[in-house]
Amino acid sequence: MNFRTAIRIDKLTEPIKHSDKLMLIGSCFSTNVGERLRDAMMPVMVNPLGTLYNPMSIARAIERIARCRLVRREELFEANGVWNSFDFHSSFSSASAEEALRRMNDSIAAAHGHLRECRYVLVTLGTAITYSCQGEVVGNCHKLPAAQFVRTMRSVGEVTEALREAVGLMREANPAVEVIFTVSPIRHIADGFSANCLSKSTLRVAVGEITASVAGCHYFPSFEIMLDDLRDYRFYASDMVHPSEVAIDYIWEQFRAACIASESQTAIDRCERMTKLLRHRPMSDSAEVVARFRADRQAAYAKLRADYPYLTEITT
Repeated sequence: MNFRTAIRIDKLTEPIKHSDKLMLIGSCFSTNVGERLRDAMMPVMVNPLGTLYNPMSIARAIERIARCRLVRREELFEANGVWNSFDFHSSFSSASAEEALRRMNDSIAAAHGHLRECRYVLVTLGTAITYSCQGEVVGNCHKLPAAQFVRTMRSVGEVTEALREAVGLMREANPAVEVIFTVSPIRHIADGFSANCLSKSTLRVAVGEITASVAGCHYFPSFEIMLDDLRDYRFYASDMVHPSEVAIDYIWEQFRAACIASESQTAIDRCERMTKLLRHRPMSDSAEVVARFRADRQAAYAKLRADYPYLTEITT
């Protein structure tokens, strides 16, 4: 008997190579996948404006990156002693407005350069619910009072239009870029389970319309893998909202099989092992043991870079 439902995943006709540049934008699930791509030593940039969940904010971030539209001083606001932007995660905030601007604009400039050379952009959509302040959708509320924001459940048409415009903007910067959409398996239940179901359904239908009508746009079913293949609370973290590490690893394995070229799998395996080795520490404080450990690690890393010369230099 078969006690699970395997999800059929369409493979990319032109799969990702280990040397291809990638960008990931969207919810914290983008960060989860991005960490594994980094462990595989692939040239990836993850959430250059920080974690974003709704398609309007993601599209706005893509517009900033594609057109290298830098943040102006008047776009910042001060709250609780730090300067923030509604378009950026709080990790970019600072007690100094000038420092906040520097962090944000450096990231936009770097992301613009990366996008122009990208092979694929992975966009992870978390929720169709947006929050607006003074008529503008925000990507992060920065813990301001809820009364300052207006909550809106976006329609399929609104989400589809935002995503279609985002794809067009990315191709203004890089006509060859392809886009992989996915709906985050993370449950957004602050507004209730019914709202979460409606939100995820809206995102899924909108992405379906995009992938059916815009060439070079693809869908990876991380939401369906979590919901129908894993389908058990043991695959959730203790908050019963986020996927567990086991679940993320499983979805990563499915992504590897469907989206990454078969000839790159060996390189990924070797780089993952190298990443683990680079994180190891000697078992002894002995100067001789430490020196031998570092020499062996350096030799292994030098051999890896000789085999894959496109790898970015890492200080070992």
